[in-house]
Amino acid sequence: MKILPSRMKTNQATGGKPLYRRLWFWAGLGVGGGIVAFIYGISLIDRTLPDKAELNAVLREQTLTIKAADGSILQQQGEASREQLKLEQIPDNLKKAFIASEDRRFKQHNGFDPQGIVRASLNNLRSQGVVEGGSTITQQLTRILFLKQEQTIWRKLKEVRLAQKMEQELTKDQILERYLNLVYLGNGAYGVADAASVYFSKSPDQLSLAEMATIAGLAPAPSLYAPNKNPEAAKRRRDLVLLRMQEDKIITPEQRQAAVQEPLTLKSSLPKRVQVESPYFTSYIQKELPKYVSPKVLASGGLVVETTLNPTWQKVAEEAVAKTLRNQGRWENFKQGSMVAIDPRSGEIKAMVGGKDFGKNQFNRVTQAQRQPGSTFKGFVYATAIASGKSPYDTYEDAPIVIDGYEPKNFGKNFHGSMDMLDALTRSINIIAVKVLIDVGFTPTIKLAHDMGIKSELRPTYSLALGSNEVNLLELTSAYGSFATQGLHTEPHGITRILNRQGKVIWSANFPSQRALDADSAAIMTWMLRNVVEAGTGGAAQLDNRPVAGKTGTSDEARDLWFIGYIPQMVTGVWLGNDDNHPTDGSSSSAAYTWHEFMEKAAEGMPIEKFPKRPKLEGRKGTIKAQSIKPKQVLNHSISDDDSEGESSTNSNSEDSGSSRRRRNRRSYSEEEQQSRDYTPRRKRRDRNQESSSSNSSSESSTPQRQSRKVESDSSPSPRRTRRSLPPANSSGSSGSSSSQPSWRDRLRPSHE
Repeated sequence: MKILPSRMKTNQATGGKPLYRRLWFWAGLGVGGGIVAFIYGISLIDRTLPDKAELNAVLREQTLTIKAADGSILQQQGEASREQLKLEQIPDNLKKAFIASEDRRFKQHNGFDPQGIVRASLNNLRSQGVVEGGSTITQQLTRILFLKQEQTIWRKLKEVRLAQKMEQELTKDQILERYLNLVYLGNGAYGVADAASVYFSKSPDQLSLAEMATIAGLAPAPSLYAPNKNPEAAKRRRDLVLLRMQEDKIITPEQRQAAVQEPLTLKSSLPKRVQVESPYFTSYIQKELPKYVSPKVLASGGLVVETTLNPTWQKVAEEAVAKTLRNQGRWENFKQGSMVAIDPRSGEIKAMVGGKDFGKNQFNRVTQAQRQPGSTFKGFVYATAIASGKSPYDTYEDAPIVIDGYEPKNFGKNFHGSMDMLDALTRSINIIAVKVLIDVGFTPTIKLAHDMGIKSELRPTYSLALGSNEVNLLELTSAYGSFATQGLHTEPHGITRILNRQGKVIWSANFPSQRALDADSAAIMTWMLRNVVEAGTGGAAQLDNRPVAGKTGTSDEARDLWFIGYIPQMVTGVWLGNDDNHPTDGSSSSAAYTWHEFMEKAAEGMPIEKFPKRPKLEGRKGTIKAQSIKPKQVLNHSISDDDSEGESSTNSNSEDSGSSRRRRNRRSYSEEEQQSRDYTPRRKRRDRNQESSSSNSSSESSTPQRQSRKVESDSSPSPRRTRRSLPPANSSGSSGSSSSQPSWRDRLRPSHE
């Protein structure tokens, strides 16, 4: 009974209506609910947006940019601009033309501009068409970098929210710079630099005011306003941009009038991004990328790959290979060539020529072609021997031998009697190389070759000494680089850094050097390989002012022509031949000459460094334990002697594997011995036959002089030594005859470039 009066008082105070029926209650509830819904909607949108760190992206997704060591672009894939310009590199009028056209309040808003939307809507209504967009430059940039182009409310809300976040992270100048480098402007042009080149074949700073307005007018609808497709529409759009620039007091009425009257003159070019420099190298880089970044990162793209390639040296390498194929290749019957140059101290690939014409054949003969290295493999056999404690002056008998049915042969089927290892390597004597392999063993030789950089499988056969196991040019060249670095091997590589869309480094090269051969043995081998160049088969590689070490190689029937050579700062390998493995009429001196053509120019301006001094030979202890082979049967005479006494061994096995009997007498692995007599690659077949027929008498007459052919240590600068090559068969041996004969390099140089 006492409660009723209080209830009546409450009803009177509230007008007699329950609280839930009051207008202010529902108004408050609606506002509060709207705020909650708005906050929830914002949080929901924010959860779908890119991470804060990603807002610094400077590249679109699904793009790949490969750069040379000097920063120049070698290749681009996807929607990328060839040139990423700094804002200060872009003309002021070009920047202001885009602002006047796309976002007149760019400096005032925070990423989203309601006032701009209202103005654009009114202008579009008055024009009865779309003449102005409501999206700010910041919104357009977010769409370019992070969003798809679908026309939905949800996408628009995300765009607005993302633009606001971007304005918090980046300055106006940073936003404008990214936009001007990324905006699509039609005909494959991304960014103002591409557009200036595509439409006018100019750089941005060369554009006239009218041309700047034309490019700025493309942004809303590149296909509609493209001047090469719709010139009248492009002019109307250009004039509108000029009008807005005048209204915003960017230009004067006189400047606008002059620009309007300027004719629209185009000079079209293909987008620079479709151009590819050094395609063999860039294709190699793309195949290497999965080693360093995950499939997810590769799929998302936006990567910039910085490489080791030296563009200047690359151009020289391409010219050297092309010249050899154009000249020697024509008369020596080889159609392909490859070259790779490596800094052996860092493992960085400085130049790579994978073949003759990438447009016709993308097969990279540096990294993909597996070929028999011929006598270049002898370097590893002799290195194993030296590392086991042997001296370069240890002697072997160059005489007929058959080991377990395998009979190695020298070129010309001749023999030289007792020879030391230095002389045998210089003259590339096959029989002695096999005997050295037998002394040191298969296992140590194969292990050393692998430690020095050979990746391919090496089989334990006697023909291993003569290069019967296939390798590729990159690994062979890299392995010889271990001689140049006193026995240290660094993995060859072409990538220095990989950057993501934000410009952050996600991978950088770190290839530590590994000891493959002791320093003394490496120095002795370099001393021996210098002798190959200065007094043996590699004479065509000599450089006038610096020491060179290296080794030639020729496989069966001259199918492969090699030279791997080095100076202290660079190792370069050359291969010449035919993809179908067809025999050539050439010699490895052509490869050595190609090496010389490249290195002579590449080394210009490079400090002249000496090789290490040859260590003392007395009292040396081996660092590798030899595991000498014990053949089951050894015959100290030729197999052909058993078949027909006195008959020439024209039907005997070749010194490689004995499997090829066709045209066997035409070439053999030790053709380098013949090359030491005459380095001229233009020899005709009849000349070779004449030289071959007289090779026995020539070699025998020169044997007493053999010991004079030694390379001195590098204790003092080494002038070019006169090569004591074997005289030609028709030589009289007169010292005075040299004045009437051209030098070996003059004879080697083609008569027509």
